Amino acid sequence: MRILILAVSAFMISCGSEAPQEGETSKVFTVYGNCGMCEKTIEGSLSDVEGVRSADWNKEDDQLTVIFSSDVISLDEIKQKVADVGYDSDSHRATDEVYNKLPGCCQYDRPE
Repeated sequence: MRILILAVSAFMISCGSEAPQEGETSKVFTVYGNCGMCEKTIEGSLSDVEGVRSADWNKEDDQLTVIFSSDVISLDEIKQKVADVGYDSDSHRATDEVYNKLPGCCQYDRPE
């Protein structure tokens, strides 16, 4: 029984099904992108950010799930970090200069 519980726990973590811990918030929002390289860049833009515990972008529906401590970083700051590497979200737009430097496969159709 214990092995089964450990296996299920490992599966949930590897699939991004983490739950926020005490003092953390989980938010889901749209980040536009196309491919696996986009996924690495989007998630990587938050990987070493203080206050962000996890970031999981789903390329099928363009949804980024972030678990973070709102006492340390705001959702607005998180969205700006993603925009800073070239990806538009539902409320933050990357500069044209940064977007244009993305590889061709990562240049998604930008929302108006």
